[in-house]
Formats: sequence, structure tokens, C-alpha cells
Amino acid sequence: QVQLAESGGGLVQAGGSLRLSCAASGRTFSSYATGWFRQAPGKEREFVAAISWSGVNTYYSDSVKGRFTISRDNAKNTVYLQMNSVKPEDTAVYYCAATSTNYSGLIYSSEYDYEYWGRGTQVTVSS
Repeated sequence: QVQLAESGGGLVQAGGSLRLSCAASGRTFSSYATGWFRQAPGKEREFVAAISWSGVNTYYSDSVKGRFTISRDNAKNTVYLQMNSVKPEDTAVYYCAATSTNYSGLIYSSEYDYEYWGRGTQVTVSS
């Protein structure tokens, strides 16, 4: 069982930066692929970024590629999402998700592939 807790959300001006954290409980979290998703008001939840258990493999949606960076520190059981050059359209609730991959390098962009979810953190970008 893994429990996830997001933090770091808040209000930021367009063009600014924000770093989200996803802290996990559970001894085997380091073997889990992790992803970030977001959901804006009135819209479906969408994929943002994913990272393999080792951090070697990463994948981004086209809408954030080049602006956001996903990383992880397995010693701290934490995954990060560095958000730079944010835009008003980045406003959403951001969710962290994780799934076991048995130390494979697999990563996933579909929410249906993830077993565990956090409760989300609100990010609001003002223009």
C-alpha cells in the first residue's frame, strides 16, 4: 500500500515558477513509476508527466514539454514537478499517481494504469 500527498501548490503569476512535491509512504515506493496529472474546472483529468522508478525515463505531454520537469529522490520517497514559464492554462488541481513496475523502466500516460493517487494540490496562474 502506498499513500501519496501533494504539496507546493498556490497562486503564481504567468511566467513564474512553482515546484510541486509528492511525498509517498511505503517501503517499495522506489520501485514505482510515478505520474503527474491535472484537472481544470469543467475539464477531464489529463496527463502531465511521468517518471520511471529509477528516474532514467521521463515522458511529458506536449502542452508542458520544455517548461515542466519531473524528477524524484527515492531516498526521500518524493517526486517533484518543477513548473517554469507557467501559463494561465496551467491552472488546475494537480494530482500525483503511482503504480508498481517491479523495477522495470516502464512509465505510463494513462490514468487507468495507476494504482495509487493523492488528493491533489491547487495551482492557480494569474495573467
